[in-house]
Amino acid sequence: MSQNKSFISKIAENILKRTKPDYMDSHEKINEFLAEKSKKESKPAKSIFKSTEFSGMEVFTFGDENSKNTIVYVHGGAYVNEINWQHYLFCFLLSRKLDAYVIAPVYSLAPLHKSKETFDQITELYKNVLAKNDNITLMGDSAGGGFVLSFCQYLKTINLSQPDHIITFSPWVDISMSNPPYDNENDPILGEIGLREIGKSWAGEFDTKDYRVSPLFGDNSGLAKTLIFAGDGEIFYRDIKKYYEDLKNKGVDARLITGKGMFHIYPLFPIPEAKKAFKEIKKEIME
Repeated sequence: MSQNKSFISKIAENILKRTKPDYMDSHEKINEFLAEKSKKESKPAKSIFKSTEFSGMEVFTFGDENSKNTIVYVHGGAYVNEINWQHYLFCFLLSRKLDAYVIAPVYSLAPLHKSKETFDQITELYKNVLAKNDNITLMGDSAGGGFVLSFCQYLKTINLSQPDHIITFSPWVDISMSNPPYDNENDPILGEIGLREIGKSWAGEFDTKDYRVSPLFGDNSGLAKTLIFAGDGEIFYRDIKKYYEDLKNKGVDARLITGKGMFHIYPLFPIPEAKKAFKEIKKEIME
C-alpha cells in the first residue's frame, strides 16, 4: 500500500486509531452498545443550520433552494449513529462551492428502527425533491452511501426517475460482510465484528444480502452516472471494487477514485487529499 499521503492525513489517521469505537472489534461491546441504543431515540448533534420536518424526519437544509443544483445527502454512521458536525460542515461546503441546495434527512436508525422504515421516509422525500428541483444528485458516505446505491436500484421498481448523479464516499455495499478476510487491524474506524451485528439489526425483515440493504447483490443496470471514492486502506475497499466492476459490466457510466493509503470516508476530513476529491466532485456535478 502506498504511503505517499500527506502528513496531515497521517495525523488524522493516528487520531482515528486512538478513538476507534471499541464495539467495532468486540462481540461483548457491540451487544452492549446495541442494547443501550435500544433504550431511547438518539438525537442529532445540535446545529446552527436550518431544519424542517418532512415525513416524520427532521431535515437539514443548506444553501438557497433556488440554486442550480440540488443534493440529497444521506449521512453515514453505520446506520446507528446520528448526523454530526462533520456532515453539517461538509454539506455547508457543498452548498457554497457547488451552487447547490443541500438536503440532509435525519432518517430513522437501528436498532430501534429498521431499513424498510427509512426506505419509506426517503422515498417520500425524493418524490418531493423530484417535483420541485432540477439537477439532482444523490450523495452519501459510508452507510449513507450504501443506502443511496440501494435506493437508486429500488427507484427502478417503483417507476421513479434516477437522479442526474450518484456520488458516494466509502459506501457500505454488503452489510452481510460475506467477502472475508477483512483487514480489521489496519482500518482506524471500522471492524468486522461490530459491522456484522449492526448489519443484522438494520436489515430487519430483509435478508442481509437483500439489495435494499446490500446493493452489491442488486441490479445496477440503468443507474445514473456514478462517482465513488474509497481508500485502499479501509475495510470496505475490496467490496467497493467488486461493486464498481459490476457497475461497469452493466454499462453504467461510473468512476472509482481510490485514495492511495487512505482511510474510510477520507474526502470528509480536513486533509489535502480531501481537497483533491472535492475538485472531482465539482467536476462531476458542474462540468
